[in-house]
Amino acid sequence: MRFLADECCDFAAVRGLRAHGHDVLAVCEFQHRSVDKDVMELALAEDRILLTEDKDFGWLVFAGRMDSPGVILIRFPASARPLLAEAVLKLVTECASQLLGAFVVLRPGEARISRTTGRP
Repeated sequence: MRFLADECCDFAAVRGLRAHGHDVLAVCEFQHRSVDKDVMELALAEDRILLTEDKDFGWLVFAGRMDSPGVILIRFPASARPLLAEAVLKLVTECASQLLGAFVVLRPGEARISRTTGRP
């Protein structure tokens, strides 16, 4: 699968996905101080699911009605950080077919998947 990791995304998720053969473009590797709308437009243009820890993307998708190829919003407290990469990989492995066009809130031990577009 193809992902775009926002600047605020814990790089452990990027490393974990890359280690399992996923195509992950990390914003922090080519740009600093990105604008959320531009990041979402890049994800859409390249058909990449966005990985982020920034709740503002929820506003863009739901209130702003911005098209999205899919968003995974990671909500892990500091105490659960060691489990983050494994949780992202488990989500992608077990729910791959549900992620395109979805808005996912990933927390330790749970994932809430909401449909945001007409994508299958």
